[in-house]
Amino acid sequence: MTSIRRRTLTLIIGLMLAGLTLISVLNLHDSNHEIAEVYDAQLAQNARLLQGVMRMPLASKEHADLYQAFNQALSEAEPRIDGHPYETKIAFQVWNLRDQVLVHTASAPSFNVVPRTPGFSDVSDLNNRHWRAFLLEDKQNNLRIWVGERDDVRSDLVDRIVRHTLWPNILGSLILAAMIWLAIGWGLKPLVNMAATLRARPPGSLEPLQLTPLPTELEPMQAALNRMLAQIQEVMGRERRFIADAAHEMRTPLAVLRVHAQNLMEAGSDSERCASLEHLIAGVDRTSRLVNQLLTMARIEPQARAQPPVPIDLAATVRASLVQLTPWLLSKDLELVFDATDDIGLVRVDPTAIDIALNNLVTNAANFSPLNGLITVSLHTTQNGYELSVQDEGPGINEQDRDRLFERFYSRGNDQGAGLGLTIVQAIAARLGGQVKLENRSPSGLRATLEIART
Repeated sequence: MTSIRRRTLTLIIGLMLAGLTLISVLNLHDSNHEIAEVYDAQLAQNARLLQGVMRMPLASKEHADLYQAFNQALSEAEPRIDGHPYETKIAFQVWNLRDQVLVHTASAPSFNVVPRTPGFSDVSDLNNRHWRAFLLEDKQNNLRIWVGERDDVRSDLVDRIVRHTLWPNILGSLILAAMIWLAIGWGLKPLVNMAATLRARPPGSLEPLQLTPLPTELEPMQAALNRMLAQIQEVMGRERRFIADAAHEMRTPLAVLRVHAQNLMEAGSDSERCASLEHLIAGVDRTSRLVNQLLTMARIEPQARAQPPVPIDLAATVRASLVQLTPWLLSKDLELVFDATDDIGLVRVDPTAIDIALNNLVTNAANFSPLNGLITVSLHTTQNGYELSVQDEGPGINEQDRDRLFERFYSRGNDQGAGLGLTIVQAIAARLGGQVKLENRSPSGLRATLEIART
């Protein structure tokens, strides 16, 4: 891709040369036409002036003397200090009606046939030279007056006009191109300065640009770069948080797995090996759940600024998620009930977010439910939106632990938990414009409610 300066200059110079060429062609055409008109008028005027002289009332002998004086004067026409080189290229001659030459210039051409057609004509002489001529017939005085001009006179004049017009235009175009080049460079100086500033920034710097003064055309570019830098900062922040969370939480499970593996190697009996192996499998399961929860957190955060989702059937989405959870709940000897009002309708919400939140709430309820316990999921409309509730028959929560339950990696009463479930649900609630509420039930149990704002 060529530079902006070169592209702009090429376009401007190309248009300018195209316009100059068109103007030059039109000027050449008009010059030829106007010069031809002027010279034709001069030919006709010279013929009539000569006619006036030839009509002078003189005696026959005096006419002869006049003709002789004309011929003598015209024969002396030479391109000297008091003459002009074009004099020998302009000629005239006068015949009587018997085709006898009365007066002629030394440069007058010779013809095979004396011209007889009055008016303008283009003729060639015996030397194959081309003439533009005007013939004036004076029947009253028995005269035919012929005035001619060689074509090379007109061509030379046109060439001079073209040279005198074209060369200044070419020279002016070159000077103008240089000035345009410098002007474009001056106009692009702020862009060059911005590029130099970006190159001079240290590697890894994500600070926003603050270039002042800045042309109006570059302000959107600076704003777009600053938005991109902010997005990069956000992405890198999420990555750092993910790495820090993973490193913090994975340290202990990996150490525990190592201990179980060592115990398995050192076991002296089959019962000890089976116990160590069971502990090892449980530790692997807990670590897998932890990894899945960490990936879920990393997946949720970038979607906070996503485009608004399309409307979905919220009740059908919840029901489909519960269908996937039902076999797992049955394997834990738990019963699941779903209750939803009939007027839910279409809701503009992300179905993936609903599925993740519901999975975490139901999983928490299952982990704290007694054997053969009941888990009830309900979906209802409210004045400001919708409520998705999951209630169990477990021990409930202590009021002093309520706020800490939403902290990352805080897990109460569940050694197999990663401590991220309610944190994920809270992040989803913030995306949906609502919140998560935890309420103890009477006589026992917990109700976790996800509020969804109406959009």
